[in-house]
Order: sequence, then structure tokens, then C-alpha cells
Amino acid sequence: MLRVSRNVMDLARAVAFYREALGFRIGEGSDQIRPAWAQLPDVAGMSLQTVRLRLGEQEIELAAFESSGAPYPPGSNANDLWFQHLAIVVGDMHAACSRLQAHATSPISEHGPQRLPIATGGVTAFKFRDPDAHPLELIQFPAGTGAAVWHQSRADQTVGIDHTAISVAETGRSAAFYRDLLGLTEISRQVNRGLEQQRLDALPDVAVEVVALQPAAATPHIELLGYLTPRGHAAAAMQLRDIAADRLVLQVQNLPALVADLQASGVPIVAAGPVSSADGSHAALIRDPDGHLLVLIE
Repeated sequence: MLRVSRNVMDLARAVAFYREALGFRIGEGSDQIRPAWAQLPDVAGMSLQTVRLRLGEQEIELAAFESSGAPYPPGSNANDLWFQHLAIVVGDMHAACSRLQAHATSPISEHGPQRLPIATGGVTAFKFRDPDAHPLELIQFPAGTGAAVWHQSRADQTVGIDHTAISVAETGRSAAFYRDLLGLTEISRQVNRGLEQQRLDALPDVAVEVVALQPAAATPHIELLGYLTPRGHAAAAMQLRDIAADRLVLQVQNLPALVADLQASGVPIVAAGPVSSADGSHAALIRDPDGHLLVLIE
């Protein structure tokens, strides 16, 4: 998993927010890279600007189309099937939340950060929205849990991106897609419920099945959120320019063969083909069973 690509209305505003509020830095030359997905047929004619930002060893991409699509759906919740957040690791939750207060964020979680039960990881977490209403999460791991890198002494208040989480209608179906068709490894499965989870999501009577899927590299990984209760709204046909149309960018091997296998399995292929780059690499844009967009790059 290379990065999450995220649409924004105002690129300068978004870059300033991720740098100042969350500690990201601009990758060298990142504003001169036209992403592979933007070179695909039916996409190449769209005018856009992109910037890649790094936090620790992880990376995100912010993209601003000349003509933006629909804004992030108002009144959205974590159980709605267009939901996708980034989980940003912090060493000091109090300091990180204090830093957010000086910026244009809106909380999702109620009553501040929540310490989840040991049975479901014991992390302290807080969900909020960026200036474009994209959901984000701060997480702090207790000693002895999470990747070792999250416990290294850093001067920064934010350390890196542990995972991205997407809401799905059926965890079994979605896990099979990512595991059996794309080759990720299922590393955990549990059901989170209780008062802390309700406050974290600002939803009543929450029961959410969480399935963690590991790419070849350790971080970030992907988590599927299957809300058993309450059920959310199905995703409308999200267009590539819509603000909520996040894209998971995955590096793969032998993309033409993979695309053929995906087509044979009925996976929607939005666009595929060689991209106009010096190395003649291939890229494809597909949708998962719930309509989330994925960029596959060889």
C-alpha cells in the first residue's frame, strides 16, 4: 500500500492544515508528479494539481481538480459506506488534540479521546474531520501494543499512519475481495462495542466488526469496518472528482494478468492501460464491492 489519495477543494488550505495541525511534510518534488491514475484513459484530460505529504515513513496524496465534484456528504457517519479515515499515530494524545484546537477541525467523537477496552486493543482514539470534512483519527498505543516504530522516541507529536479504515456492508465479502483477489493477509478480526466505541463514533448501540488486512509491507494496513448496528447508508455512485472519493493506491505485480483475473471475477474496472511514463508501467482504477476506489500500479 503506497498511499491514500484524497480530493480537496482548496489545495493550499489542505496542505497547510496537514502540515500545521498534523505534522506532515511535503515530499521533495511531490507537486511535480502527475499520479498514474491521472494518466489513465478517460482521466488524462482532467486538469488537477496534486501534492504528496509524508508523515514518518508513510505518505498521502492531496488532489485538487480544476472543477471539483460534489462536496463531502453532510451528516455523514462512520457507518456510511463512503466512509474512509486515516489513523494517525500520536505519542501524546493530549498534546495532539490541543494542537488541533487551533485549526479548522470538527470533532466526530463525543467527550474527547476514548480509551478502548483491552479486549479490543486498548488504544486511545479520537475521530475528527479536516477542513473538507474528510474523517481522520488520532490513535495512541499503550506500551507493548502496535508496531514497534510507534513507540520510538520522536520529537514530533505525530509519528505516522498506522492504517486506513473503510466502512463496508459485509465484512466477509469485502475480506474475500482484498484477501483472495488482491493478496492481502487477514491478521485480525474482532467485534468492537460498548460505551467507548459509541462515543468514539458518535453512534448509538454500536457493534462493528473490524477486519485488519496486511499488505506486503508492515504499515500502513487496511481495516474493514462492518457496522452490524446501526446500519449506515449505501454509497451513491461516487465520481472521481467528488471530495469523498478517496483512492487506495496499491503496488502490484503483473498488473495486466491481475486485471484479467479481476474482470473474470466481475470486479468493476473504471480504467486500465499502460501509463505515459518513461518506464512504460501499467496502472488501473477499480472499485471494491462497496464502490471504494483503488488504484493498482505495477
